[in-house]
Amino acid sequence: SSSSSSSSSSLKKKKKNSELFTLTYGALVRHLLLDLESPEEVNKQLDKMGHNIGIRLVDDFLAKTNTRRCRNFSEATKTIAETGFKMFLGVTARVSPVDDKECKIVFNENPLTDFVELPEKLQQLRYCNLLCGVIRGALEQISMKVEVDIARDPLKGDDKFELHMKLVEYVNEEYPFKDD
Repeated sequence: SSSSSSSSSSLKKKKKNSELFTLTYGALVRHLLLDLESPEEVNKQLDKMGHNIGIRLVDDFLAKTNTRRCRNFSEATKTIAETGFKMFLGVTARVSPVDDKECKIVFNENPLTDFVELPEKLQQLRYCNLLCGVIRGALEQISMKVEVDIARDPLKGDDKFELHMKLVEYVNEEYPFKDD
């Protein structure tokens, strides 16, 4: 019985951490809305912040998961959806391939949008744009240039949260020095 109570308290702790993150993210978005001129500017800033986070998350992810480097776009998107989102957001997502250079990532749930309603005047706001930047930054670190957009969003009346990803190109790693 002690193991079930410890797993129960672990679950409560994860739930509290998730709620704290959700509320903190909401406060960040609200602060950006107050500071910047328009929802479009907030979208850009969220993407930029996400990109910087994604660049840093890759090393942490690889170290904690013992994952080998993804060989292609398909492997990378599957790893992000099944392992990355579980590790960093506590949710799983499903990859729905369009072709070898394009896919959709469909979320079962999105904790960033808990407790959130978008007023009519903020319909241009892409509230979860940080996630797009995180994915872009992370994949850039493993030599993949991608475009990521929010395709469907329950905050705008859609039935589920879905990201659309497109591989732009594989980028060869460049070294800042010459081999002589």
